[in-house]
Amino acid sequence: MSIIIRRLFTTLSAPYPLRTHSCAELSRAHAGTNVVLAGFILPERKISNVLSFFPIKDASGTTQLVVRRNPDNHDLAALSRVPLESSVLIHGRVSERPNKDRRPSPTGDIEVHVHSFTVLNPASPVLPFYPSDENTLVNDELRARFRYLDLRRSALAKNIRLRSHVSRIVRFLEVETPLLLKSSPEGAREFLVPSRLPRSTSQPASNHTPLFYSLPQSPQQPKQLLICSGAIDKYFQFAKCFRDEDSRKDRQPEFTQIDLEMAYVSWGPHPNSQDHAWQIGGHEVRSVIESLIRHIWKQVEGISLPTSFNVLTYRQAMARYGSDKPDTRFAMEVENITSLLPHHHQVSLANLGQILEILVVRRSENLPFFRANEQLQLTDEPSVNRIVVTTSNILTWLSEHEFISSAVGPDHHASLNNVLRINVGDTLYLARRRSVPEVCVACTDLFSFSHVQGGSTPLGRLRTRLSESAQNLGDYVPPPSPHFLWVTEFPLFTRSDPDKEFLAHGRWTSTHHPFTAPMWQDIEAMHDGRINEVRGQHYDLVLNGIEIGGGSVRVHDAAMQEYILSHVLQLSDAERGTFDHLLQALKCGAPPHGGIALGFDRLMSILCKTQSIRDVIAFPKTSAGTDPLLKSPAAVSDDVLSQYGIKAMRQP
Repeated sequence: MSIIIRRLFTTLSAPYPLRTHSCAELSRAHAGTNVVLAGFILPERKISNVLSFFPIKDASGTTQLVVRRNPDNHDLAALSRVPLESSVLIHGRVSERPNKDRRPSPTGDIEVHVHSFTVLNPASPVLPFYPSDENTLVNDELRARFRYLDLRRSALAKNIRLRSHVSRIVRFLEVETPLLLKSSPEGAREFLVPSRLPRSTSQPASNHTPLFYSLPQSPQQPKQLLICSGAIDKYFQFAKCFRDEDSRKDRQPEFTQIDLEMAYVSWGPHPNSQDHAWQIGGHEVRSVIESLIRHIWKQVEGISLPTSFNVLTYRQAMARYGSDKPDTRFAMEVENITSLLPHHHQVSLANLGQILEILVVRRSENLPFFRANEQLQLTDEPSVNRIVVTTSNILTWLSEHEFISSAVGPDHHASLNNVLRINVGDTLYLARRRSVPEVCVACTDLFSFSHVQGGSTPLGRLRTRLSESAQNLGDYVPPPSPHFLWVTEFPLFTRSDPDKEFLAHGRWTSTHHPFTAPMWQDIEAMHDGRINEVRGQHYDLVLNGIEIGGGSVRVHDAAMQEYILSHVLQLSDAERGTFDHLLQALKCGAPPHGGIALGFDRLMSILCKTQSIRDVIAFPKTSAGTDPLLKSPAAVSDDVLSQYGIKAMRQP
């Protein structure tokens, strides 16, 4: 019994069965059908010691559950002890209600007889208030403080839906999230907006520190809180985002992303999928996005895309293409030749934690790239050795590499040439790198497209340069069909992100953001302190070598989220306090959830076949973040600053 009780109060962070129906779609036509429902458990109506009724509610509506206790199934009795508003998974059988018990509600003709249940995420035993209790009036201040819980009320959820219909949404329920937020250590530098409010609600009356809003880097926290509320199952928004980052090519300080968040996304591979490459959760998000992309390409380009896109893990992408956003329109793959070296060289590399890789430009197969290959300069890649294979070095070329300290015999070279298909006239590029490449967040930024150490290896960058140069020379024309690719299983944490060092100060930082869930197989490694081994349930969508979207399965366990913030990222109490509202929301029975953001500006530039995103934005900023037309940003007078309690610092 103690195991059962412990299970009632423990968050499930592992794969679980998919729900078969929403709570509002069941009718008499489903009578006799076995179903799986997911939702929030509401107050029990106990008829006798053997019979109870429970409502289960999701964003679509409510279904009545019937629980009959019998000696053969003691576990069902434990449903009475599950905290109200917990997220649960129900297995049961649909049955018609007796005529006298039918109700006029959408599911009023049926009930579901429960066979078993699973607690996905228990709510706290005592909540600030209970949305299902319509007889208790809650004051406005408390409702505002716990808005994510208030939104779980049917009346408010109905208002959100009506607002969405008025807004003429397309595909998803559209909800606007606020632009004036509180500063928090999520990732990039934020734009701050001064406020004339005299003090914060959390500050003492005597505190006269100036107050600032923060413009959102993304609507990450609001959209998670929205899904935590239970008011909706899917959220969609064309979201304006702002990042105060250093200048880079085609980077905009304000940009638009197609933002999506969904409730009850999976935590593992789809049980019926034949695609074994996708080993993380979030396949529901993948399905929605692939359907959306297929529809866009069909309507705009007249191209029918495949029903599913290819998938590579981060390590596979780095190993084969030397990039975490590879262009798969041309082959020319990188190869790891460490295992082909003489044994003592293998040992030397292993002791350094390195591997030796090769990129072969074959005269017989890669002719469109050969002029670019001959003109390629390696001044930016000093770690790369370039060797042109001739009749005189066909059996000695490996010895020309700086790492090979002793001669490698002709027999070994003959074997290498056979395995790697090396011939006279080919050009070889060799480079060492770490055996486990560290990801760099700057390289997975939706709006940063330069090649930064961490998101690409030396040979990966060289491969990309060969393609770009060959296109500029007119020798290589990429195929017209788009090559979409999912890249998954990124390292969850990194220490190789120069863009976040102003926040990290030598600590671990999140590769994606601090709310990304680990792969369930790596949870133990995270708690054991093997942080570098932890993979995230993070997925990037890549098109022709350009990242157009990124998302993840989120952490829905408050204890896990707090552990990541406190013990892995080692945030201070003040830094961690900026996420208290999200932690509280997770404790209110938040459903497992996940989402994604597509870079709308970048997507449009691809569809418009232009190299610059500034060509698809009405009033873009320069790469330096300035607006020559409206002359922004601009200075304001000391009088204006004083209204906000700010004083300009004068340069000496």
